[in-house]
Amino acid sequence: MTLRRSLTPALFATLAATGFCAQPSAPTAGDNLNLRYANGIVAVAEDKIITVADVSREITPLLAGIGKDARNQQDYDARVEALQDSVIQELIDRVLIIKEFKKDEKKHIPEAIVDTEIARMQSDQFDNDRSKFLAYLRSRGTTLREFRKEQEDEIIYRYMQGQQRKSQSVVSPVKIETFYNENKDRFYREDEVHLRLIQLSRGEGDTDASLLAAGNDILAKLKAGQSFEDLAKEYSKDTRKSKGGDWGWLKRSDFKKEFSDPAFALKKGECSQPVVLPEGCFLLFAEDRKFAGIQPIDEVRDQIERILVTQMSRSGTERWLERLRRNGYVKHY
Repeated sequence: MTLRRSLTPALFATLAATGFCAQPSAPTAGDNLNLRYANGIVAVAEDKIITVADVSREITPLLAGIGKDARNQQDYDARVEALQDSVIQELIDRVLIIKEFKKDEKKHIPEAIVDTEIARMQSDQFDNDRSKFLAYLRSRGTTLREFRKEQEDEIIYRYMQGQQRKSQSVVSPVKIETFYNENKDRFYREDEVHLRLIQLSRGEGDTDASLLAAGNDILAKLKAGQSFEDLAKEYSKDTRKSKGGDWGWLKRSDFKKEFSDPAFALKKGECSQPVVLPEGCFLLFAEDRKFAGIQPIDEVRDQIERILVTQMSRSGTERWLERLRRNGYVKHY
């Protein structure tokens, strides 16, 4: 029998039991048939049988997100089937990765590490109440010994994944420079200004002339040596007052035209003339400036390294998994 014909009905039966689907008032013969599927075999990897229940346990927390994003029932069904395939492959790969660790008889996970992990779970998920923890194991039909084995395998799985990623984390300067030279368009940036702002809100009775005068008074204090940051903390009425009017790095497209023209006419350390608008008066200060163009390699070196590490890790992990799959025993049902 094919995977999707056998798995999907059983999956929805299992989800109904967990509350994700409405349950009928009384079970029917069809329900009993589906529940038998919930213990059916999906695949065998090495000596591990992967059941529909295993797959359902992994999928259940993800279904809400799928339901939210799906455009219609057909789209939802397609997403669930793709998720099923992905989860089954992950469960198979997990078995093969753990087998790879255990091939080396010198490697082992100290019992204290497993004990610590179980204690953490008992504290975080069960309020440090052992009776709740044991009730959870009974609800799963799992013994404490079996649960310890699961946690040991989970620790091995995370360790092996981490080791694989670490092996792909060194990027040579030559690779970085090559990537930069071949992808310069990716590092084009617009004009940017690190902006500080003082806003004088228009109050009842304020005129353009009175707001302009107030703005010029502040500008005179700036020219006399006071810092824009301190002046913003004292006079500004905007939401960034406590931060000295600091709005961080902004692109021209982030501004209304009334602000973009004066802001991008500034050089580093310059302040605009007061800008009077219906809502008030504004002083714009360029804390720093970046001009449009291709960013120098030294500014994007770390970014390129992260991109290459991600690419190398993805391709390296896939080659590693392909080798494990090729050398392992896997049977799909």
